[in-house]
Amino acid sequence: MNRPEPVHDSATDWVADHIRRYLATDGADGHDHSGWPTLLLTTRGRRSGALRRTALIYGEDAGRHVLVASNGGAGRHPAWYLNLAADPDVTVQVRADRFAARARTATAAERPALWALMTGIFPLYETYRAGTDREIPLVVLERR
Repeated sequence: MNRPEPVHDSATDWVADHIRRYLATDGADGHDHSGWPTLLLTTRGRRSGALRRTALIYGEDAGRHVLVASNGGAGRHPAWYLNLAADPDVTVQVRADRFAARARTATAAERPALWALMTGIFPLYETYRAGTDREIPLVVLERR
């Protein structure tokens, strides 16, 4: 008998609590987090090979979901972004809808419109961008 592969939730306590509420209620408690739309993203760890899940603010563009790999404006990319860069096949949950997706970094041509979309949802991304020397990646999730 095949057992489902275990998924490891964020090690950050408040994010792990958010994920548990989201899962328990199919997003009824958790999708709208402090007024921002959130989804659950599961990636495969680039070093461990384990499945890793986190909650992230998202936007929608032409049937795709968009994420910002801001890491709060830190000088390094978040682990979830490094994981999907190594293995772009991810799982996404938006409310009760769970689906496989392929992740990719937005192209230079896509960036301006997607950045405007995401800063319209979460204006603090502009502050994050001003506080770091790295280009903050925008990630496009395309349903498979």
